[in-house]
Amino acid sequence: MAEKLRLMAVHAHPDDESSKGAATMAKYVAEGVDVLVVTATGGERGSVLNPKMDRPDVWANIGDIRRAEMDAARAILGVEQAWLGFVDSGLPEGDPLPPLPEGCFALQEVEAAAAPLVRLMRQFRPHVVTTYDEEGGYPHPDHIMTHKITVAAFEAAGDPERHPELGEPWQPLKLYYDVGFSRAKILGLHEAMLAAGLESPYGEWMKRWEERPDKGERITTRVDCAAYFPVRDDALRAHATQIDPDGFWFQVPMDLQQRAWPTEDFQLARSLVDSPLPESDLFAGVRETCRAG
Repeated sequence: MAEKLRLMAVHAHPDDESSKGAATMAKYVAEGVDVLVVTATGGERGSVLNPKMDRPDVWANIGDIRRAEMDAARAILGVEQAWLGFVDSGLPEGDPLPPLPEGCFALQEVEAAAAPLVRLMRQFRPHVVTTYDEEGGYPHPDHIMTHKITVAAFEAAGDPERHPELGEPWQPLKLYYDVGFSRAKILGLHEAMLAAGLESPYGEWMKRWEERPDKGERITTRVDCAAYFPVRDDALRAHATQIDPDGFWFQVPMDLQQRAWPTEDFQLARSLVDSPLPESDLFAGVRETCRAG
């Protein structure tokens, strides 16, 4: 019997798992893959981005509320979920930027902060790990730190001489970075909206695109998961403090999204198996290895 496939997705805050790669995870869950979401912080310093939830009682209990939202999203996606237990760093604003809060996640020493993730990798034994690129997907200090500890844990988990106290070594076979937005994707959705006679929410994005780098050229792997976009959106809505159900993310009709850009996209950053590029499956090359094993 072939070994059951396992996927670990490492994220910075509750809600990141629902906005980055969620439909891909839901697809693999439906196919029988074990999926574990690892959340580095509790999101305690996050903003309340849904005006309907911008209330004193919500602000007073933001940590507990965000954990409850994570529980709801986890159930919708059908994944397992674990906390690393670090404290949200917040997103510094201003010129000059203020210092990060003492003791926050982004100020931890990388190897020490990676240790609990090494333990989880050795316990869960993922074949594939996903996280953010070296810029964090966007430059939030917790996202950048999540990248750093995931790369460190990926490299340490299989080494028997590193952290022997954290369990039996296990080497994941592939590491991916989520590529949530590319110019081609935004342009495709923008043009599809205009062709349907609808006002596109991406008009301003297209005007600003020349000022920002396009990561589309990094994409190696496109997972067709359009059938699971509704699951993704339900998980997003579970994070009610962060997502306005009447807001920006839901302005493109579902059927149009599914036609215009039916994939979630990733960059293969590390691989210990042979898998010709481009790919359509995060487990390309891994399936063959598990069957052979």
